[in-house]
Order: sequence, then C-alpha cells, then structure tokens
Amino acid sequence: MNAAGVLKTYFGYDSFRNGQEEIVQSILSGEDALAIMPTGAGKSICYQVPALMLPGITIVVSPLISLMQDQVKALNEAGVHAAFINSSLTETQIAKAMRLAAEGRYKIIYVAPERLESAGFMQFARNGKISMVTVDEAHCISQWGQDFRPSYLKIVAFIDSLADRPIVSAFTATATREVRTDIECILKLQNPQVVVTGFDRENLYYSVEHIGGKRKDDFVFEYIQRHAGESGIVYCATRKNVDNLYEKLSRNGVSVTRYHAGIDNETRKKNQDDFIYDRVQIVIATNAFGMGIDKSNVRFVLHYNMPQSMENYYQEAGRAGRDGENAQCILLFSAQDVMINKFLLGKKEFEGMDIDDIELVKQRDTHRLQVMEGYCKTTACLRNYILEYFGERPAAPCDNCGNCHQEYYEQDMTSDAKWVINCIAEMKGRYGLNIVIGTLLGAKRARLKEIGADTYRSYGVLEQRSEADLRLLIDQMLAEGSIVQTGGEYSVLQVGDIRRLKEEDTHVTIRKAKEQEKTANRTKKKKTDALTGAGFDLFERLRQLRLVIAKEEAMPPYIIFSDKTLIDMCARVPKNQKEMLAVSGVGENKYQKYGERFLQEIAAFLSENPNAVLSAQIDGEEESASVAKKGRKDAFYLKQEDAEQFPYAEYYYISDIREQLNRICSASNVKQVTLTVIWDYLVAAGLTIEEQGAEGYVKVQTERGLKLGIKTIDKVSQGGFAYQLLMYPEAVQRMIVGYFVEQRAKI
Repeated sequence: MNAAGVLKTYFGYDSFRNGQEEIVQSILSGEDALAIMPTGAGKSICYQVPALMLPGITIVVSPLISLMQDQVKALNEAGVHAAFINSSLTETQIAKAMRLAAEGRYKIIYVAPERLESAGFMQFARNGKISMVTVDEAHCISQWGQDFRPSYLKIVAFIDSLADRPIVSAFTATATREVRTDIECILKLQNPQVVVTGFDRENLYYSVEHIGGKRKDDFVFEYIQRHAGESGIVYCATRKNVDNLYEKLSRNGVSVTRYHAGIDNETRKKNQDDFIYDRVQIVIATNAFGMGIDKSNVRFVLHYNMPQSMENYYQEAGRAGRDGENAQCILLFSAQDVMINKFLLGKKEFEGMDIDDIELVKQRDTHRLQVMEGYCKTTACLRNYILEYFGERPAAPCDNCGNCHQEYYEQDMTSDAKWVINCIAEMKGRYGLNIVIGTLLGAKRARLKEIGADTYRSYGVLEQRSEADLRLLIDQMLAEGSIVQTGGEYSVLQVGDIRRLKEEDTHVTIRKAKEQEKTANRTKKKKTDALTGAGFDLFERLRQLRLVIAKEEAMPPYIIFSDKTLIDMCARVPKNQKEMLAVSGVGENKYQKYGERFLQEIAAFLSENPNAVLSAQIDGEEESASVAKKGRKDAFYLKQEDAEQFPYAEYYYISDIREQLNRICSASNVKQVTLTVIWDYLVAAGLTIEEQGAEGYVKVQTERGLKLGIKTIDKVSQGGFAYQLLMYPEAVQRMIVGYFVEQRAKI
C-alpha cells in the first residue's frame, strides 16, 4: 500500500494537505525531516503515515501526557496499534507495553523525554528495530524557544546510543529562523528535508481591544452571550485572574470550567475533558492548558491578558478554527499586562543553565515581550505583523483583521514631542514613563514634588492633553528612536536621536483609532548594514561554515560564534591568529577549536574575490566609532572618576561585577555592560577559558587565573542540579575596571 492508500485507509483523507506529502515522501526515502507547520495543518499525519510503512517501530517524543493520550487514542480509534509510555503508567504496564512492542504489536510508541534515560527503555530500544525517532513540539529543544525543556536534550544522546541510526524527524508550529536552526543543529539532522508551509491561518480573524480593569470582565461576558452555543477558550496570565473570571461567569449562568496548575490533577483532567467533549462551552485557563488539545470546533480564543511572546500568542490563538472554519482571536490589552508579564518573567527559573546563557535568555525574553507589546499597539495589519515576525513578507494588508477594518485619523503633535524631549533632558534621563507623563500633565503628586519636577520648565505645559495621547506619542517616539528606554525592572526614558526633530519641516503625527490607543510598528536596522554586497557574501559563507561545525558539535550555532562576531570577521578580514584574536567574541579557546577553519574560509573567499571591498568600516575602529556617534550608543566604558567609585570586595561573582559597573557608570551614551563582554575580556586576558567537561563546555580559570586568586564555588540549584561558578578577587576586579577605563580612549 502506498502513502496515499495509508492516508485513505487509516485516516480517511482523499489527499494530503499542503506540505504533508513532501515530508512523507522524504521520510520514506530515508531522509531526515524538519517541518514548520501551523497548528491545525496536520503535522501528525506527516510522521504517522510513514511510521505505518517503515519496517520497524517509530518512537515519538512528546512533552505532555495529555498530548500522548489524545494521539494514541485517536490512532487506536483509526485502527492503528499505538501505545504511550510515561509516568501515568505503572512499571508493570510499562513493561507490558514494551514487551508487546518488541513482539510487533505496536508500530508507534509515544514517550516522554525523561523516559529515554531509563535502563528498561534503553534495553528495549537497543534490542528492537527503531526505524524513526520523531520529535514533536521540537521548539522545546532550543533554549531560545518559548517553551525550552532541558529534558529534550536527552533525545540526542538516546539517538546516538542506538546501534543503527534511525530516521529523525522534527515538527513544530512555532519556530523563528533562529529556533529552526537550533533544532536542526542540536538534533544533528542529516541533510534534512525542511518544509515550511507558511504561518498564515486565513480563517482566523485577529483583533486587539484596548480595555482595562473590570471592563475586561464585561467584554468577555458580553462576547460569550453574543456567541451562545459556540466553544471558546479564554486565556489569563495568572491563576488569580482565571479563578476570578470563572466565578463571575459561573454566577451569570455561563457554561464554563477552569484550568491551571494550582488545581489538583484529577479535577484538572475532568475539567479538560468536559471542555473537549463539549460538556461545557467555555474554559478559562492559564497557558498550562492547550498544548496538543486537538479540539477542532473552537470558534474563538480570547486573551484576557497579553501573552509574553508572539510564539505563545500564535500557538494559543491557533487553537481556534482547527477545522478550517472561520474563528476569532481577540486580545484584550491594557498597560497593566506589561507589568504582570515583567513580574512573571522576573520569577522565571533557570535551573541548570549557564550564568551567561541566563543573561542571554533574559534579553530574549525582554525582546519577545517588546514584540508582543508592539503587536498590541500597532495600527498596521495584525496578520502581517505576525507573519513578518516569523520571517514571511506579505505583499499587502490582509483586509481580515481588526486594524484593517478600523478607521484612523491623524493628529499633529510636533510641539508636544519637543516638550517631551525637554522634559526628559531636564530629568537627565533618570526617571521612567509615569514620572515624565505626570510632569508634562502637571500632576499633583508627592513624588514629583520630592524630585523637584514641579520646578521644571516642562511641568504642566501639556496639561490640556490627555494621558492617553501622551502615552501614544511617547510610544511612537520610542519606535522612531528619538527616545530610548533602558531595560530592566526599573526602566527609564532617555533622549535618543533627535536630529529629525530639529528640522524646520518636521511633523510628528500620531494615528488614533477613535478611542483606541495604538502606535506604528517598530523597525530596526540590520546588523549587516555595515557590510557591502561582497561582505554580505562572505558573511553568508561564514554562517554556512558555522552551521557545519554546529552540526558536528551538536550545539546551537551561536555557541560557535555569534552573528556579531562573524560580521566583525567580515569587517576586519583577519589573516592570522593574532588578527583573528582581535575579532570581537574570539578568545583563545574558541580560536583553538574553530579559528583555523574560519581563517581558511576567509582566505579562500579573498582568493576568489581579490579586489572585493567587504565593509564600509574601511578605517577600522575609528570609522566604527564615528558611525556609533550618529545616533547609536557607544560600547561600555568608564570615566576615571567613575572607576574611583567602584566598591572593591574580597570576592565577587561576575554578575556582581556587572551590576556594580553599570551602577557607577555616568556616561550618558553607552550601552550597559553585559556578562558576555566581561567574560570575553577575561578570556582575552588569559584568566579564564571554556573547557569540555562531562556535561558539555564549562568555564574554568587558567593557571594564571588561579595564581591571581580566581576560585571555583560549588553550587546546587533549587531543583538539586549541581553546578560551579567562578569568583573573582580584588586584583581581578581592578583589572576589569582598568580595562573599561582604557576603552574610553578608543571611543
């Protein structure tokens, strides 16, 4: 029986959907595969059909018990013998499932990633014929994905332990280009067939409603009344919001249940089943609900609060309309949502993660939150905003979203914008959004009087404006770069590039949608803008080399070298070890591991293109500095008077040093120093290196570092994970401070 016959016989479909057949045929020809397909596009068919045709067993690694149970139940209903192995079974049941599989009873076995390490399962897998290992929700293997699960990293070792390498296939609905590359590299996919079917769900109608406080409750209740008899999901950011909304809807006679991690397992399972089997109309839930829930008739998804990322929103909203029929995805946004998500991200745990990686993940989380906030505030096409985030380039607005159907009018606020700049300048960039707006409106607050804002020239000059208008204006100025906002829990507003505001014919206008407050989409320059056409060609070649090495090492490409480092290679064009070590991000250890291969690639490119000009930075650092002064922040440095304020201690962690450096720095146009920048200096100074350990690469001190007093501290995380951190004595602290004082002369 061919693939089309299996599809018809077991699943009842006459033909494959877009992208499915391509993946199926690739797997049947023995190729690895990676598929990025939106929720509802039929990812499971892509591995289930070939699993039935391959000679041995297919192991499907899945993150959630409910997902496995749903899939196995559906397969058995279709006449396909399948089983799952996870913590919901007894050891006797697990042993029986593996015995039946070994006897040929099951063609497909779903397993939790943790199960891959158990001795019994390893013995079963090594003795049996494993034709394919399928990784579902594959974005969980990337720590840059929104649902990173360290247990997914066990998959690689499991595959490597098998005598005969099986076909490896991976599937996900939410993966940016960066996460996609991580999946390919970490899983060691061999020349995979990569299929991206597109992220557009034409049957979904997206809209954003700017509603705060109790008005959200009223909106949800009225919406459900207008859609009586329809099935829907309401997502909330916190358990408290779930419980409160559930109580209010229940009291008003709505057929509703709830789901969050604070409810006991038995009740949670019952509530989920009540919704799946249409015993209740509505489920109120946190993001703990929904992964793998294959309920086709969800007609609407309401978000009571803004999610933390576009990946989360796309996945959650995508649970509407899986049957292909029209459905609505409505997000209720208020400024409080941003504060809630910052608080939740601040409580995020990073068990077992390297301290530098934690810093990078926090930066990614902050960026994702900013992207999501941008979605809530944009006046552009909402569908296109989503598609562009995932790497697509739509040709025109969709004419099927709330923004496309909204009428806007423009309001000139040029004079107001200049007063905003004056106010921030008077405050010397020390205060946040609420203080700035309160000052401009002339608010009577004790805090404003305490800091002397009531004596500023800008105090009360815009009292005729509404707070909503000023927030809208400042959002737009942030997007345009005339104002910048620092990161962290207590962000402040600072003056950015205001050259355009000084031009006589400049006009600053905002788009207003009746009573809604929305701002234009934010655009950012690419890091590769400094490269010429030839420079970009070299950059792409270096990226391909990095990809090859990443696959060999089974690690994400950024661990080899970041894009920033590759761009710097293109600008500097190093020809030997000394010049390569001058490239940002290239330390001794990384040079020893990868340097020669990159030097050879650069030399080969130069040989093929002897007269090529690769970068606009012809004069090296001096030109780079002049570019930075045109509106971009300089690299971190310290003034001598700042350095004298550093509170030296007997020992500091690297994170402590970073915090003290940022605290004492008084320079107004520099980036905050990061852990990576400090670490790169320590490596370049010969004090620390990265070494291959039993659990991967670890940071250790060199012999010189030991002599200077750098010591290793053993730590244990709350989850019981043992790890080590380095602590740096006063002598090293002084070296670091001195280094950043020296950097001022280079700016």
